Amino acid sequence: MSGFRTRKIVKTLIVAAIIAALGSLAYLFLWGKLFPYSPVKLGFSRHELSNTIVYVQHGAKFDDYTMIDSYPPAVEKSHGLRFRMKPVVYIFRDKVSYLQRSMTKARFCAYPNGSLVVSPWALQEAREGKISLEIYLKHELSHTLLYQHMGIVAAYVYFPRWLLEGIAMYHANQMGTSWYPGKKETYVYISQGNFIDPRDYSTAREERAVLNVKYPIAFIYSEFGCIVDDLITTYGKEKFTQYVKRLSHASSHGKVFREIYGIDFDNYLLDFRKRADEFTRKT
Repeated sequence: MSGFRTRKIVKTLIVAAIIAALGSLAYLFLWGKLFPYSPVKLGFSRHELSNTIVYVQHGAKFDDYTMIDSYPPAVEKSHGLRFRMKPVVYIFRDKVSYLQRSMTKARFCAYPNGSLVVSPWALQEAREGKISLEIYLKHELSHTLLYQHMGIVAAYVYFPRWLLEGIAMYHANQMGTSWYPGKKETYVYISQGNFIDPRDYSTAREERAVLNVKYPIAFIYSEFGCIVDDLITTYGKEKFTQYVKRLSHASSHGKVFREIYGIDFDNYLLDFRKRADEFTRKT
């Protein structure tokens, strides 16, 4: 009898654990950090447009659908790629809702599944003229477009984060806007010794970089944008396109870079910094 009771207790505990796990998972998809991956959008109205799908949380003051829908074609043209699926944009009512359902505290975030979340304070800053909503959305749509052309492992693990940001900075013409230094200013900073190895970005090694600049993160993004600009200017757009396409389905950045450009990435960075010094001396 005691054995029967023990098995019954164990079975009850297992069932309870499964129910609790499923309940927690359901919460994460409906109201938590996995919301951008949820097939159910409780509390949001859906607006399908020609180029985008926009979900707006009930109570949010937003009606610029035409504006958002005009950006994907421009992003496609600059990248030479087409969206395979319409990007999905989420507009939130307030800060609490956004932070509850987003994995980031940043103004915007593009997810590898094609979702793009927009914080309410980003919309407010755009209304106040502090940031350009067009530039920021084109930046995030650049991520979304590239994600759609990557293998799933590359999108979530392998594709270099610095390159993803550099491409977005370059194509959105973001350098020299808001608090991001322009190309000339970035090169001056680099010639003064400010530099972060791109491979250290978003790792524990990032803290080792000594940056004597006003806005470190903005400088880092502009540095990456300058590297993309330099690769295209020095070696041509065709090689850069090959480089990005290969990395979209490969895990070894060093190997791909060497095969495409005929130089080790470390040596390329040394050459890039020399070109930054030369550019600074000439201007």
